[in-house]
Amino acid sequence: MSPPGRPADAEVTRLLGALRGGDEAALDRLFPLVHDDLRTIAARLLRHEAPGHTLQPTDLVHEAYLRLAGGPSATPEDRAHFLAIAARAMRHLLVDHARRRRAAKRGGGASPVRITNEQVGVDLSFDELLALDDALERLGELDPRLRQVVECRFFGGLTEPETAQALGVTTRTVQRDWARARAWLYSELYPAAP
Repeated sequence: MSPPGRPADAEVTRLLGALRGGDEAALDRLFPLVHDDLRTIAARLLRHEAPGHTLQPTDLVHEAYLRLAGGPSATPEDRAHFLAIAARAMRHLLVDHARRRRAAKRGGGASPVRITNEQVGVDLSFDELLALDDALERLGELDPRLRQVVECRFFGGLTEPETAQALGVTTRTVQRDWARARAWLYSELYPAAP
């Protein structure tokens, strides 16, 4: 992620304020300022995909931009919050892509797609990614902030302080929520055999 305090950060914050104020063109001016950060997130998400994966980091960034530009307006407060929202959009895009691939395979013989998050040491197969998305939706119904922490940390690659800033909580809260969310997701994804 970008180091805090860069001159562009003030411009990003100003453009986000304009976006919240209804200036739809602000997103077009904002995009070049955060493109490198978005590409870093996309590359992290795609780093361990199977060879021949049809999405590239730039494709994922541009698809996320289109989704953000065409969807209901979010109200990000700063760069970290905007990146968290964009990371969520990228997660949804990857899940949609995985679902389309599964549908194209007509339910059988789908080869696993590997997504690795080295930070937490989790490898997800193609089917596990879809199961994770379903579990995240259920988690969001129980505790929306826990889902947001997972989206920021796992999918967005944000650090604990960046996640805290994006969500408006303390770093310690993020640490506790991250531990709770991982434990809950693990129990949902890998229930003990009877």
